[in-house]
Amino acid sequence: MLKVYGIKNCDSVRKAIKYLKSHTIPHEFVDFRETPVSEVEVNEWLKHTDIKTLFNTRGTTYRTLKLKELNLSDDDKQTWLSKENMLIKRPVITFNDNIIVGYNKSQYLEKLQKI
Repeated sequence: MLKVYGIKNCDSVRKAIKYLKSHTIPHEFVDFRETPVSEVEVNEWLKHTDIKTLFNTRGTTYRTLKLKELNLSDDDKQTWLSKENMLIKRPVITFNDNIIVGYNKSQYLEKLQKI
């Protein structure tokens, strides 16, 4: 089953869910705030994408925590993703050992029509 991870009030997540519904692609939504993503899940995602793609440096949480000043290593970023899910770029869509991070219509067209 295709899963969409994110938060309900995120514009990118809403666009992704709208896309899935309009193309009648069944999916399950997982809200980070209600069901935090574990370190195991983050590590699994990082087998399919890189830390730069998954780690959101443009969000409020990143700025609020002043993480830029810490000059984090990739391992540090991975640890932060597990303990602060709001640092994960949204949405994360997982399916059949694949992952798509962010709202990217061209990737959706390419990868999701095969489902």
